[in-house]
Amino acid sequence: MKIGIIGAGNIGGNLTRRFTAVGHEVSVANSRGPETLSALVEETGAKAVTVAEAARGADVVVVTIPLKNIPDLPSGLFAEAAEGVAVIDTGNYYPKERDGRIAAIEEGVTESRWTAEHLGHPVIKVFNGTYAQHILDKPQPKGTPGRVALPVAGDDEAAKQRVRALVDEIGFDTVDAGGLDESWRQQPGTPVYGLSADADAITKALAEASPVRPDDFRG
Repeated sequence: MKIGIIGAGNIGGNLTRRFTAVGHEVSVANSRGPETLSALVEETGAKAVTVAEAARGADVVVVTIPLKNIPDLPSGLFAEAAEGVAVIDTGNYYPKERDGRIAAIEEGVTESRWTAEHLGHPVIKVFNGTYAQHILDKPQPKGTPGRVALPVAGDDEAAKQRVRALVDEIGFDTVDAGGLDESWRQQPGTPVYGLSADADAITKALAEASPVRPDDFRG
């Protein structure tokens, strides 16, 4: 499968490592240009490309950049992607530390709904509450008791199933966390955010979430 990754920070870099390790063809881009990705390319065999090229021919595209930078992505980003491309959003809203105040999110739009609207394409929310190192350290074979599970939210069921299969392939169970309008259950400040646990514990944490955003995560 062809996978494009936009953002080569801790999450993007480790997803590049895992996806290439299980045999996928990965193109990776960052804001500084392909020439700055030589070490990651040498390590993983991924191809370094520009942001505008990252989705070209891709079956799955991972967008893993600061939320405030989403509106700056090129228009028509997915025009040359494979038909039915699944877009993964790993982003979180950090108004105090990084993103500044985003009025729509403060007024109740979920972070991933806001991202989808700016991208002009449905997204699947996953990996947003996962510690980057856990992507490398926590994978286990399918069926392993206590296997770590990740919540996955999205409206496009076909794309969600493709993403869940990909997450399973790199060593994690998944829990269907509903549509994007329910994805507040895995935003920062919720019980599931940062939780490394099995599917039962993830399901319980999602159910215990409050729709009221904690003050620490408000602008």
